[in-house]
Amino acid sequence: MLEKFKKWRSSNEMDRPSLEVDLENIPNHVAIIMDGNGRWAKNKGLPRVAGHREGMKVVNRIVSRANALGVKVLTLYAFSTENWKRPKPEVEFLMKLPERYLSHELPKLKKENVKVRLMGCPDELPPHTLRAVETAIDETKDNTGLILNFALNYGSRTEIVKAVRSLATEVEQGALSAEQITEEQLGKHLMTSDLKDPDLLIRTSGELRLSNFMLWQLAYSEFWFTDVLWPDFTEEHFEEAIRVFQKRGRRYGGV
Repeated sequence: MLEKFKKWRSSNEMDRPSLEVDLENIPNHVAIIMDGNGRWAKNKGLPRVAGHREGMKVVNRIVSRANALGVKVLTLYAFSTENWKRPKPEVEFLMKLPERYLSHELPKLKKENVKVRLMGCPDELPPHTLRAVETAIDETKDNTGLILNFALNYGSRTEIVKAVRSLATEVEQGALSAEQITEEQLGKHLMTSDLKDPDLLIRTSGELRLSNFMLWQLAYSEFWFTDVLWPDFTEEHFEEAIRVFQKRGRRYGGV
């Protein structure tokens, strides 16, 4: 049994103590609600946008660590359909972040064989934001490593309503009967139809709610919450979440 466990060490062991991670039991799909940027900035007497800028740096490190550990899909809740309610300057800054992130990190993502994917309602995004994401999607479409799934202008209730409407249209057109609607059929109409459901959900900043994030897909996911604010979230915290996941028994309603 001990031989089954290997240590995945960071490049600087003195600064980043490693946790034991079972490389044969890595969650295939990890979803993260990246929360706490604003509070991090407020605690330091900085404007909220400073927290978002710092949080973007954390994304770089977690993507690399997830890819190195063998995670197949990493879904990041980048901007919700409710986030449009925030002050206009903050929203404008948030809409520039994908462009800034991808302009700097796309070469690295391509080198690390990462495939960029978008989940959300793209039509409502500013042209410069959508253009940056679409460019990254196109330039990484043939990559076969980690799928980096950005939930951008995403809301789970909107997603489910659209799926139901799509099913209703099929029924109206006679392509499907009401009796043929199953969980599998509904799943095929969700924005994650080509992905497996998350095995692990991580939420930072101490909040204990889903905030309209992947409500259908997270039905049997393991949850891991931490008080750590997203800008302070490290590779070691990510490893800790996986280590806790590996100690849990997943019975899916069985014994």
